[in-house]
Amino acid sequence: MDLFTIASIIVTLSALFGFVNARLLRLPNTIGLMVVAIAFTMLLYASALVDDRILQFAKYLIGLIDFQEVLLDVMLGFLLFAGAMHTNFAQLRVQRWPVLLFSTLGVVASTFLVGIFVFYAFTALDLDVKFIHCLLFGALISPTDPIAVLGILKQAKVPKKLETKIVGESLFNDGVGVVVFLTIFSLASGGQHGAGQHGIGQHGAKHAAVQQTASTADASATTELEEEPATESAQTEDGEHPVNNTQASLQSVATLFGVEVFGGILLGLALGTLTLRLMRSIDDYEIEVMLTLACVMGGYSLASYLHLSAPLAIVVAGLIVGNERFRGTSMSRETELYIDRFWEMLDILMNAVLFVLIGLEILILNVTPTFVYAAAIAIAIVLASRYLSLLLPVWFFAKRLDFVPHTLSIMTWGGLRGGISIALALQLTNEMSRDLFLTVTYGVVIFSIIVQGLTVGPLARRLIGEQALESYAQQP
Repeated sequence: MDLFTIASIIVTLSALFGFVNARLLRLPNTIGLMVVAIAFTMLLYASALVDDRILQFAKYLIGLIDFQEVLLDVMLGFLLFAGAMHTNFAQLRVQRWPVLLFSTLGVVASTFLVGIFVFYAFTALDLDVKFIHCLLFGALISPTDPIAVLGILKQAKVPKKLETKIVGESLFNDGVGVVVFLTIFSLASGGQHGAGQHGIGQHGAKHAAVQQTASTADASATTELEEEPATESAQTEDGEHPVNNTQASLQSVATLFGVEVFGGILLGLALGTLTLRLMRSIDDYEIEVMLTLACVMGGYSLASYLHLSAPLAIVVAGLIVGNERFRGTSMSRETELYIDRFWEMLDILMNAVLFVLIGLEILILNVTPTFVYAAAIAIAIVLASRYLSLLLPVWFFAKRLDFVPHTLSIMTWGGLRGGISIALALQLTNEMSRDLFLTVTYGVVIFSIIVQGLTVGPLARRLIGEQALESYAQQP
């Protein structure tokens, strides 16, 4: 089946599911599309009781779609740029330090908390898991998903100051989370094989970076074997071990982390500034829309080639292009209108396709009762870990900035997971308990989007109060 036919089927299903939601369910689009897609998947399974040919064709079709490539290498840049461009830059600047801490140290802290709790919980369920693989799960599930967050918080009507924190954190912790995941993946692989053997080294800087790290670790270990053959397998006289390949690998991934994150941010600054300068020199909305498109596609590809964090680069570029202060001097009113409409429509279309794919990807899961129990436990662990990872930063900044009451509780419940976590889970190997962690990830994502997504607005109204919310809504 050719690519156009597959895309046509998915887009058609997305439009039909969207119609069903708008006509019958009337849920927020992101949630409604997933609910209808899951219901459609259940109907496919039910049809197998009579004739399994439709179900088998659906599984065949989903098997042809490389979800991680579609999301991480095709859709993610567009979705992040659209989200960043429509983020309140002035509010984000005020909240920059909390957002920075939430999206970096918060992600790392949550990764280790989830990994530790999941290891002991799954061991208690007699599941054969390794600690390093539980850390991998912690890394892929800890970042909040900017696509899910942006799609749902628009309609949740939480205070703007709080929305900026959650949205800003999700935009930046996505890029940081991918780097953390790849760092731990490199260590879990032991530097014994190229990343391409895991299906992770074929597309983009994220994947190339793993291969680079593993190769560096291998080279370091080989050099040591050649130079110090007598000491590699023995201790020194004072009982200390010489530097080994694990230490070399740790140094390599630390360097990788710094280069990817900070390099991606610097590249984003350059891309956004260049795009604005080019737009300022002309007044042609058609070409200016194309320039923003080139910024995303060319920038994402360039970041991949340079082994930098493409998500972070695109987020930073989107924030610059969308900054109201800069737009006033770089675009005419007509250009602003066309650019906003173009990216809004592209965002809606890709969001629809993404969440329909998430619902349909259930067809590839290998579900057992034990995996379902593990997913239920993981939901509680992920929420508890997010609460604990945000506890100190919220306490610290609440005394220095104007924080909305109950910020910690609402940020914990509003930290939604989505397609990025699933895409990363699909990159796990069988040796990393892929079936288990993929099923658990789906459980967390579905609960996050449907249950948390539908209730974060009512939770904010209950904790803060209707009158207080109205007063916050009137603030700039």
